[in-house]
Amino acid sequence: MITTVGVLGAGQMGNGIAHVFAQYGYRVVLFDIAQAQLDKALATIGQNLERQAKKGAIAEALVGETLGRIVTTQDMAGLADVDIAVEAVSENEALKLEIFRKLDGIVKAGAILASNTSSIPITKIASVTGRPDRVIGMHFMNPVPVMKLVEVIRGHATSEETFAQTAALVARLEKEMAVSQDYPGFIVNRVLIPMINEAIFALYEGVASAEDIDKGMKLGTNQPMGPLTLADFIGLDTVLAIANVLYDGFKDPKYRPCPLLVKMVNAGHLGRKSGRGFYSY
Repeated sequence: MITTVGVLGAGQMGNGIAHVFAQYGYRVVLFDIAQAQLDKALATIGQNLERQAKKGAIAEALVGETLGRIVTTQDMAGLADVDIAVEAVSENEALKLEIFRKLDGIVKAGAILASNTSSIPITKIASVTGRPDRVIGMHFMNPVPVMKLVEVIRGHATSEETFAQTAALVARLEKEMAVSQDYPGFIVNRVLIPMINEAIFALYEGVASAEDIDKGMKLGTNQPMGPLTLADFIGLDTVLAIANVLYDGFKDPKYRPCPLLVKMVNAGHLGRKSGRGFYSY
């Protein structure tokens, strides 16, 4: 039975994942190498819980209860007794493989090791552990407390038991599950990133302004935000990283990243998080 959840990485995705697990009654151990990031994560979770309470989405008493279920640590050994560890660090393959190697030696036998990766193969991640049958993808959508989808990805060796436990966990969080086979980009980013990349090509080739591209897609296809606004929200470095996973994984030129995207990332114009991307913030 899963009662304690480890979350690795206290950034935007990690704090959201910790938030929802704690909100639904799980004890959470939130790990990050930076104490400042852990402090920021707890502050963000508190603010988001207060916002939920003001909207009537949760009871006011749940704010303190939820925060009380989260403990933080800068030592990965603090995750030794968790029933599932959910990795939510940046979309960097080498970093994720290093973390899973370490996790496998720390987390108790039989615990599930899950990755929030949006594109990196689960089978490859599982291969560096001694428990590939207990490794699975749990790709939450951003912002985690609001978005209802969890993309669940089965690696080549993921067991039926691991899948069943993960599916039950998603249901317990009152989220919907979409199951993907382990191919580059899975479902969501296999479709989304080429669309964003094509919007960047349209800007690069002078088809239209960023504003008109976004207006056309937002009003013409009923999307909540245009693809360039969405790219800024995701982070252009993350968009490029996923585009490269698709390009490298399929070896198909249709997935090649737009040169404008590459140039902007090289310039440090990463979107909202850097203050400048296709728009200024």
